[in-house]
Amino acid sequence: MAGRINTKWVRGALAVGLLSLLAACAGGVRPDVGGIPAVTDPAPIVSGTMRPYQIRGRWYQPAEQPGYDETGAASWYGDQFNGRPTATGERFDMHALTAAHKTLPLPGLVEVTNLSNGRRIVARVNDRGPFVDGRIIDLSRGSAEALGMLQAGVGEVRVRYLGRAPRLGGGTALQYARAAPPRTTPPSYENGAYWIQAGAFLDRRAARRVADRLGERATVDTTPGADAAMFRVLVGPWPDANAAEHARQAVIARGYADALLISAR
Repeated sequence: MAGRINTKWVRGALAVGLLSLLAACAGGVRPDVGGIPAVTDPAPIVSGTMRPYQIRGRWYQPAEQPGYDETGAASWYGDQFNGRPTATGERFDMHALTAAHKTLPLPGLVEVTNLSNGRRIVARVNDRGPFVDGRIIDLSRGSAEALGMLQAGVGEVRVRYLGRAPRLGGGTALQYARAAPPRTTPPSYENGAYWIQAGAFLDRRAARRVADRLGERATVDTTPGADAAMFRVLVGPWPDANAAEHARQAVIARGYADALLISAR
């Protein structure tokens, strides 16, 4: 009797495993190295979305871009568009991990990394936008929340094109970085590095609060003075001036209009 029960249990387990495998294959996605989904059944590019189009007098040419890897500003959108059709005809779900891009194929998958805290997601690109100078991607509310960008509104991100999206879904959170411990020693100014000074304060606690709001790449640097120490909030470093300037604009967008670019050269 015991042997028959064990056999039935094994058969049941195999059946459940087979059903799970079939479900995964039906969805067209399987997990790959590093959590990046491998699409086994890609959705066709939606007809009409690869044609040139014009917005506010400017022309955009969608194209296959297998090597697309760009750093820039990201924004997010939510309630006002929730439930409306996207460029692919899918309904916009502000809680799903989706995004809008001006020229990548639709639907597609992108890896988005928040450079201020290291959080990383894969988002399904199913819409066009953002049509604002200096911004490279528009995220759903769900994507922005997973990346820790809801409060900021605009943040500095790296976007990497992964290829065609599955017929359904494809969005997933890959990495939630833990907050870095407060840094009490001045940062090392490597030769050629660039930093952003978000602000300078006489109160260490005020500087610490600003650094906490700006993410784990922000540190508090203590500069001795004749009368009192100055506490500078520095963000970085970045290896080149172009990346640092993008980051400075992101810091300004978060409300620190006096942010300065500092070079260690």
